[in-house]
Amino acid sequence: MDSLTTAAARALAAGDPLGALKRVALRDDAPALALRGVAMAQVGDLVRARALVRRAARAFGSKEAVACARCVVAEAEIALVSRDLGWPAKALEAARATLEEHGDRLNAAHARYLEVRRLLLIGRLDEAERTLAELDPAPFPPASRTAHELVVAGIAMRRLRTKAARAALARAEHAAGHARIPALTAEVESASVVLNTPAARLIASGEERLLLLEEVEALLASNALIVDACRHVVRDAGMVVALARRPVLFALARALGEAWPGDVPRDMLVARAFQAKVADESHRARLRSKSGGFASCFGRWPA
Repeated sequence: MDSLTTAAARALAAGDPLGALKRVALRDDAPALALRGVAMAQVGDLVRARALVRRAARAFGSKEAVACARCVVAEAEIALVSRDLGWPAKALEAARATLEEHGDRLNAAHARYLEVRRLLLIGRLDEAERTLAELDPAPFPPASRTAHELVVAGIAMRRLRTKAARAALARAEHAAGHARIPALTAEVESASVVLNTPAARLIASGEERLLLLEEVEALLASNALIVDACRHVVRDAGMVVALARRPVLFALARALGEAWPGDVPRDMLVARAFQAKVADESHRARLRSKSGGFASCFGRWPA
């Protein structure tokens, strides 16, 4: 690369997209297109960023395998930020393999982190943890270590392991401080806010209050019988009954749980279970049938 593209690349690595654009904004060679695309992504113009990165990949051509792979990784990151989960994951895997084959360990690791983040977004936590376990962040620069810890924290939050999440965020904050990239520091701060923001609503004995993630973790670890309206399950310390595919039973469980220790009138149960304004004999017959299914699912209900 010439001196301008080198300076632009350094500016991007330091979190200065405008400084990078000043150096390559009027150039259309492949390296400049790639740098412009990354810079536009950092300033938030994701549509133009994706177009520029694609142009750069075409300009590099098949003879520049590593450069093309880096463009694929950049486009994957833009798609991830855009929440375009339909972007082909196999293209990212192929790019990562190319980078590893050519010894570009840093960008290969970045591709792996993108894979893990995508798995998190689509709810495949076990696979995300296995993929993350293959990475050792120690040899990488502070920005990459920050990304690693953010992913660790993201998995821990979804697993309701708040102590592990706080520890990972503390490590991420430390690494981001060394990286000195404002956008990275802001990302860590944004992730930390989640732990201090109400994450659920508890309705018990006719009263309602908001819960932090740590309080949700403690509640699920208790012996309480919980009707979980997020996951559509009913659970206690020794039982989990999934009702996502049995909406009527879940509606009954929720109505009874919200009213406990009180009773729920039959007409109200009909309204909640069948969304009927007026209960007739057919609704009552269906309610009796569903109540039998309810009893067979749970076996008991707190007295």
